[in-house]
Amino acid sequence: MSKLEGKSAVVAAGAKNLGGLISTTLASRGVNVAVHYNSASTEADADKTVAAVQDAGVKAVKVQGDLTVPANVEKLFDTAIDAFGGVDIAINTVGKVLRKPIAETTEAEYDSMFDINSKAAYFFLQQAGKRLNDNGSITTIVTSLLAAYTDGYSTYAGSKSPVEHFTRAASKEFGVRGINVNNIAPGPMDTPFFYPEETPERVEFHKSQAMGNRLTDIGDIAPLAVFLADEGHWINGQTLFTNGGYTTR
Repeated sequence: MSKLEGKSAVVAAGAKNLGGLISTTLASRGVNVAVHYNSASTEADADKTVAAVQDAGVKAVKVQGDLTVPANVEKLFDTAIDAFGGVDIAINTVGKVLRKPIAETTEAEYDSMFDINSKAAYFFLQQAGKRLNDNGSITTIVTSLLAAYTDGYSTYAGSKSPVEHFTRAASKEFGVRGINVNNIAPGPMDTPFFYPEETPERVEFHKSQAMGNRLTDIGDIAPLAVFLADEGHWINGQTLFTNGGYTTR
């Protein structure tokens, strides 16, 4: 029996891609899951993931909301606690990618990137720290570009980089209650979010930088997110670069 059996989780952007796999992987370990999705365009994906979680024999609920609005983050945790009686695990996979030169980046693009990748992450950590049961676990997905020397991703890596300090501070503050707080930093992932930002030639270059000449797969990341809540609970305050050697630090 998994040590996670009977526990409950919130997965931000948990409807599809990496978040969807994390949701169903948690369910396979006996965890109830609140599946968050951002907008009506992903509601059908949320419904499929909720059904898959329930098929695993645990409870599931879907919650819609723009998490750049702190009140919606609070609503997400409210809904999960109402549905399950408490929350033990909080995993944030929310993110937005933009590859654009600094000289061409607009103020609106800058604001959107920092709202989604920094502000939402901060208030997700805040609510998780307030609402999780003792001995819980919080994980945020960041990016291996935090350790890269590259062009184009100033607002993407730049807006993810504050999350490292948010996590260090949160791990220190919440650790007194036995809550571990970490980041996972994948390499470029084989998901629909990656390809529109890159040329075919650059995709091949990214592949060439990692072990096995491939991109990071969501299957490389989801088990680690679950591990941090279970056997890896002693890991705290860290950013785990999980990328086949794409970048190291």
